[in-house]
Amino acid sequence: MCDTCGCNVTTGNKHLLKPGGKLSRTADGQQSITVLKSLLNENDQQAGHNREHFEKYKVLAINLMSSPGAGKTALLEATIDQLKDKYRIAVIEGDLETENDAKRIRAKGIAAIQITTGSACHLDAHMVHDALHQLDLGSLDIIFIENVGNLVCPASFDLGQHQNVVLLSVTEGDDKPAKYPVMFRAADLMLLTKTDLLPVLDDFDPQQARHYLHNLANPAPVIELSATKNSGLSSWIEWLEQQIDSHQHTAITHAHKHA
Repeated sequence: MCDTCGCNVTTGNKHLLKPGGKLSRTADGQQSITVLKSLLNENDQQAGHNREHFEKYKVLAINLMSSPGAGKTALLEATIDQLKDKYRIAVIEGDLETENDAKRIRAKGIAAIQITTGSACHLDAHMVHDALHQLDLGSLDIIFIENVGNLVCPASFDLGQHQNVVLLSVTEGDDKPAKYPVMFRAADLMLLTKTDLLPVLDDFDPQQARHYLHNLANPAPVIELSATKNSGLSSWIEWLEQQIDSHQHTAITHAHKHA
């Protein structure tokens, strides 16, 4: 967490710190500049509310996290090509600036809500909640949240998602799980991306990347793929379909119990 850069204060939660806001004063009545613990607590409460939205409409929410350039948007494009005729999909895009990635998704005929975070290097639950109100959740099966490219802060902010998918490009180094343990401990699935480049790289060992992940006591599965070369995508698609089917079954069972 970046206490010095101010990334814990975002466009989504800064209203809490403004005069009259819920966190504008501390318990002793003094003006509060940044109360990180309280902000995280408010974020978690909002994330729970987001999750209620997803559960109500039986929508699966997948949070995609990685460093910049690991191939999140390319993966989404390839995934949409594979699944758009079977499932109803939407994407929430997070970037500091520009709508470049959202435009790429919309070109596939998929709704994409762009969140520009300014100086904040992650999405938070308040930002995602605002985006959800721009989508018809009743017409969706799955929402992908493409988080801001960063291997640190996004792991600390619950968005209300059901699964975290962390991408590790083979151009980055196989020791990233060891260097960024908080991020990779949060992973429900690790994707090794851009594997078509492995023949020309001699410093990335997929087995070593697995070793570093599992050394974190995280038994998450690992899938190797190349979105641009359509290699290994079938395993990723199979995993997604299992998550969607499981989530919808759980949602239906839960609804029957409370009927």
